[in-house]
Amino acid sequence: MFGDRGPTLPQDFGDIFEPTEAQEPILARPVRNALLEWLTEIFAKEELAALGVTERRRAMFDGPPGVGKTTLAHHLAARLGITMIAVRPERLIHKWLGSTGRNIGALFDVAQSADPPVLLFMDEFDAIGIKRKETEQAAGDEQNAWVNTLLQRIEQYPGFLIAATNHAKHIDPAIWRRFQIHITLQLPGQFEREQILKRYLAPLGLPKLALTRFAETFDTASPALIRQFCENLKRQIVIGPKVGWDMRRESVIDRLVTSVQPHPDLGKPTLWSLGGKTPQIKALPWPLPMAADISAEVVAPVEPDNVVQLAGARI
Repeated sequence: MFGDRGPTLPQDFGDIFEPTEAQEPILARPVRNALLEWLTEIFAKEELAALGVTERRRAMFDGPPGVGKTTLAHHLAARLGITMIAVRPERLIHKWLGSTGRNIGALFDVAQSADPPVLLFMDEFDAIGIKRKETEQAAGDEQNAWVNTLLQRIEQYPGFLIAATNHAKHIDPAIWRRFQIHITLQLPGQFEREQILKRYLAPLGLPKLALTRFAETFDTASPALIRQFCENLKRQIVIGPKVGWDMRRESVIDRLVTSVQPHPDLGKPTLWSLGGKTPQIKALPWPLPMAADISAEVVAPVEPDNVVQLAGARI
């Protein structure tokens, strides 16, 4: 898998995310409050130590696919000023007996010895932290063995650890209990959808009413789906005229909802059900204007509650 030397470098286990590359997430109020509490706690570790307790360092993010669990973990690492190792489960799980457990041990050894410190982010955690079960088969025994190793290494790890899953019910209960914070990320509400659209349509923009109506059509959409839609829309604006496509508003929308599909577990937003016939589409100015060309009184404001300031950190 890694050759004779085995996995010994952070990049052997996944992707490296530097603090300077982080993007500020758009969060619903409950998640913002939970992150604010955690960051406040981390920055107050000396005061906590005086009372005989330590700051929490292990968190579990769960929620449907595409809601921004990786983005949120990266943002937190950036606010702490440390690099994040985003572990890919296929870099740990191996077919040979004992190999997965050894890879897990090597991962934690690398993370613990990192200088400067790193935040360990384990995505698709249910693949590695799966429930143990009674079995007489070698495959089941191997799985139970690596879960036991994972449990021990989590308890011993002194650094920051975030795990993420779309399937919380599949995670072993003993491992679940080792995480001191559990945050569920939900699909964005109306306000969050408006802010996500503003971010990913830029430098294009929409007047306030048009943005509100357009965001309504993304009900049940994940942030990842909204981003993909906006980026593909901008591609069509550039490429469509060059190749002779029909650039009428309804035709462009129909092409986009055909080529960009929501996750099957999340259902279809209104825009994907009705396409170019969606009533709210009539509110869209066409072609889309540049955000800088929209007068201030008709631009959707960014509400102050969307960003919380904390000792130089932004949530």
